[in-house]
Amino acid sequence: MVDASYEFVVVSNRLPVDRIVDANGEVAWTQSPGGLVTALEPVMRQADGAWVGWAGAPDLELEPFEHDGIRIVPVPLSALDIERYYEGFSNDTLWPLYHDVIAQPSYHREWWERYVAVNRRFAEAAARVSGQGATVWVQDYQLQLVPRMLRELRPDLVIGFFNHIPFPNYGIYSQLPWRQQIVEGLLGADVVGFQRVADAGNFQRAVRRVLGYKTHSTSIEVPAIGEQPARHVIAKAFPISIDSASFEALAARPEVRERAAQIRHDLGDPATILLGVDRLDYTKGIRHRLKAFGELLAERRVAVEDVSLVQVASPSRERVAAYMQLRDEIELTVGRINGDYATITHPAITYLHHGYPREEMAALYLAADVMLVTALRDGMNLVAKEYVAARSDEDGVLVLSEFAGAADELKQALLVNPHDIEGLKDTVMAAIEMPRAERRRRMRALRRRVRENDVAHWSQLFLAELAGVGRS
Repeated sequence: MVDASYEFVVVSNRLPVDRIVDANGEVAWTQSPGGLVTALEPVMRQADGAWVGWAGAPDLELEPFEHDGIRIVPVPLSALDIERYYEGFSNDTLWPLYHDVIAQPSYHREWWERYVAVNRRFAEAAARVSGQGATVWVQDYQLQLVPRMLRELRPDLVIGFFNHIPFPNYGIYSQLPWRQQIVEGLLGADVVGFQRVADAGNFQRAVRRVLGYKTHSTSIEVPAIGEQPARHVIAKAFPISIDSASFEALAARPEVRERAAQIRHDLGDPATILLGVDRLDYTKGIRHRLKAFGELLAERRVAVEDVSLVQVASPSRERVAAYMQLRDEIELTVGRINGDYATITHPAITYLHHGYPREEMAALYLAADVMLVTALRDGMNLVAKEYVAARSDEDGVLVLSEFAGAADELKQALLVNPHDIEGLKDTVMAAIEMPRAERRRRMRALRRRVRENDVAHWSQLFLAELAGVGRS
């Protein structure tokens, strides 16, 4: 049992640290990469914070510990928990459903039962470490039942929830057999945050249709339930961002710039480098991107000596069948296009199925003339913002799907419907042929937006809203 003494508690599926075991069996912990950790780290230190989450491996029974000034509270998951709660319900039921059923969701009662059990485990862990009247911020779709469970355990707490992925319209959401339980779970929070205004609106419509509660603007009227008094829950958009200053500084390093020049040279110094950077996921539109590029080559609108596509597809959920099939399809497509159009000195597509450190990513962004973000559905897409932050030269063109959350903010990108292959091809050509003066004008506007709305600004806005609820 841990003392309930922390004033600010973050609850997420994964801890903000990675467990490293060396050749001698010695265990060490390193901070995980990612904007969420960067945004919340100073808040947690200032507010005496604890972070509740899973350590990333099955059957690890770990005591809470301190890491770099933050209390780390591990929640154990068994192999069966991972299979049913994480790979099953979270990533084979909720993920495809919330991304507009691009892939068919699977509905299994045993997955749901495990999701409930694991959410309860997270809620109980958070309740144990939270001080009287503490603020608890729950993160993402894996833990949508935690707010209500936590409120029942600790009605004194101020509870926030942020959904990092889209929330679908009611016609899609209504397919979920447990639609009522999820909505009730989220309404345990005082503030429910979403990436886009449309997502918040979809959630409010689900509340009205499933529970019949009244909504007005960003407020939802939750009636008294049992011993719980009537409440107002805020549901609104808080678009997430990146640590733009640190990414800009990283891209300015001489060794990163030298690496960018080396990448161009290694690719045969083409006139234009197109770049895609994604998790290998069916929501990211990688197949559409490859199809469009293959057709541009076939129609001789571009030639491999002049234009090269680099596609980074980092491994993702490799034990889920839909992802295994997707990898096979993409690799077959890449092989076919390269077989048809590549030369000994000029590849058509350089396909990289592994992750890279931030330094290498910054170099790739600097090397790329055109960034292709063609997601079929995306909560935000931080890669688009990273590309913009890296381009202190005020050059480069961002081609951005209108179905990514980032499209609401980055309006100086070339917006595209990735399902429209002809439109996608024309937009890629417009990016390749864009005059330098227009490239600079657009990039300056994009950079101003990313700099003003960085990840620290995002967390400040959300926590200010939550603090206002706590004082009311």
